[in-house]
Amino acid sequence: MHHIRHPMPFGAELTDDGAVRFRLWAPDAERVALELDGNAAPEHLLDLAAVGDGWFERVTDLAGPGSRYRFRLTAAHLAASQPVPDPAARFQPDGVHAASEVIDAAAYAWSDGELQWRGRDWETAVFYELHVGTFSPEGTFAGAARRLHHLAELGVTAVELMPVAAFPGARGWGYDGVFQFAPFAGYGRPEDLKALVEQAHALGLMVFLDVVYNHFGPEGNYLHLYAEQFFTERHHTPWGAGLNFDGPHSRPVRDFFIHNARYWLEEFRFDGLRLDAVHAIADDSQPHILTELAEAVAAGLGARRQVHLVLENDANAARYLERRADRRPHWYVAQWNDDFHHAAHVLLTGQRDGYYADYGARPTVWLARTLAEGFGYQGERSHFRNDAPRGTPSAQLPPTAFVNFLQNHDQAGNRAFGERLHQLTSERALRAATAVLLLAPSPPLLFMGQPEGADSPFLFFCDFGDDLAAAVTAGRRREFARFEAFADPAAQAAIPDPNDAHTCQRSRLNWSAWDRPAHRRWLDFHRHLLRLRAGAIVPRLAGMDGHAGGFELLADGPDDAGLVVRWRLGDGSLLTLLANLGETECSLAGLRDVPTDAPPGRALHVEPADAAGAIADRRLPPWTAAWYLGAGDGPGAAT
Repeated sequence: MHHIRHPMPFGAELTDDGAVRFRLWAPDAERVALELDGNAAPEHLLDLAAVGDGWFERVTDLAGPGSRYRFRLTAAHLAASQPVPDPAARFQPDGVHAASEVIDAAAYAWSDGELQWRGRDWETAVFYELHVGTFSPEGTFAGAARRLHHLAELGVTAVELMPVAAFPGARGWGYDGVFQFAPFAGYGRPEDLKALVEQAHALGLMVFLDVVYNHFGPEGNYLHLYAEQFFTERHHTPWGAGLNFDGPHSRPVRDFFIHNARYWLEEFRFDGLRLDAVHAIADDSQPHILTELAEAVAAGLGARRQVHLVLENDANAARYLERRADRRPHWYVAQWNDDFHHAAHVLLTGQRDGYYADYGARPTVWLARTLAEGFGYQGERSHFRNDAPRGTPSAQLPPTAFVNFLQNHDQAGNRAFGERLHQLTSERALRAATAVLLLAPSPPLLFMGQPEGADSPFLFFCDFGDDLAAAVTAGRRREFARFEAFADPAAQAAIPDPNDAHTCQRSRLNWSAWDRPAHRRWLDFHRHLLRLRAGAIVPRLAGMDGHAGGFELLADGPDDAGLVVRWRLGDGSLLTLLANLGETECSLAGLRDVPTDAPPGRALHVEPADAAGAIADRRLPPWTAAWYLGAGDGPGAAT
């Protein structure tokens, strides 16, 4: 058995002799005292010593694993001594407003088998994104761990957890976390999360964690009381003042988040992180916090086993994804590709308002470009973003630098009623789009319930205090005013209340339904495609370079949905997709680089199967996706 702890320069750390060192950065405080196990009597408070640069520290043998503690602050701007939990607490057993708990991080005994785990190659990644609270009937880490075998059998290779850092209330998506180092107590204790990771690794599954480094949630963040320098008015985010990554006193802020990334990867043995909405991280210094964080991870755990960092970045900034001469990423291995989703969604549903308006005129062009070159927007002006330019060129990156998806937590949950895609389009259309997603070179992501054809919605839900709850409900309804269907206030009022516990309950997966014919059909379809991907596509991905893909359209009208994409794979073979994601048949006559008397290689998969005859006649029926693999000496891929 092995014991692992990531040492941190703040928070509650056990020392080698069994004492506990408490350390807090509180530059606005005059005095910091330690309150142990709820004893706030003045004679029982233990003063922390000021050790310079705003830091306070105390080592005591009066505390140990399981001790509950808070810091008591005295400052000129506070009317009285103010109790606050530890912002670097490893656990908040009673919620974000209560005392922190001292955790012996090294107490969890990892098995010998777990310590032999070195991760998986990035090219093998097939993601299944899940929300711990609604994935299983129990809504816990242990409940999720018991169902991981289902994902492994399906062909998933990477589980991605939505944020688990402690957030206010009894339920929420996790993006309003306020204790970055403390797993949400409603899901279980830290050791339960470690057990989930260990169980996943035993099944050959990587585990990724979604982390939020662009803001703290609006309830339960006490940093403003004693460390106003943690924030800055020089930068603003959609959630208020920016985090101070580049001004005076920014070093402790940068270290806080760099240690957080290393903490999850080292102490919990995650295989990677997905950094949420990094376009909302403002940093004018060099190196940028994203660069420094990635380099710290690479120099630490990344030097000993495979670790993968993924971005969500609405700015489509290719520089963070650049590769070295040996094809390894300088910093981040991939980015979520919203452009792929938005273009596919327009084709599948016809929806063209809100942010889909940017893709409404020529969705086939946008989709083909994302498949061949990565980003859709590579500097073009975005009407949705007030005609501001968006993105940078990305064709120089390999297709493996982009995680594609047809659904995720945002794209289901940010719909007013949380509908899933199979409820918005035809089965034939979705099967064709799924075949495109799962056999393209880019790593695919499935959202929980997607491969099962789940009927339950995934709604936005939270559990804030009364005043904030009312504001969130009203704000949620205002958001949808930009969509034509919700221009009427009466329609907005029908949107489910995020703070209603029933809204969360409705979003829970119904595991008892998976044996029903409709759900079994979707599961079998996904299982077949993922086996095909693992056998025919994944072994050929290593070594893919930039400019590996090229595309052409089968016609040039605004409503034409036929496209051809070709990729030169890492072993030199040629992968070709012929797709028609529309209602009108397309002609294959005169298709460039594909002989008229032979297909472009052996057929890997034709969806639907009965389209094969039409393709032989140089016709591509509606909602068809046909995949072919050609020899290495076939026609060139890129144009």
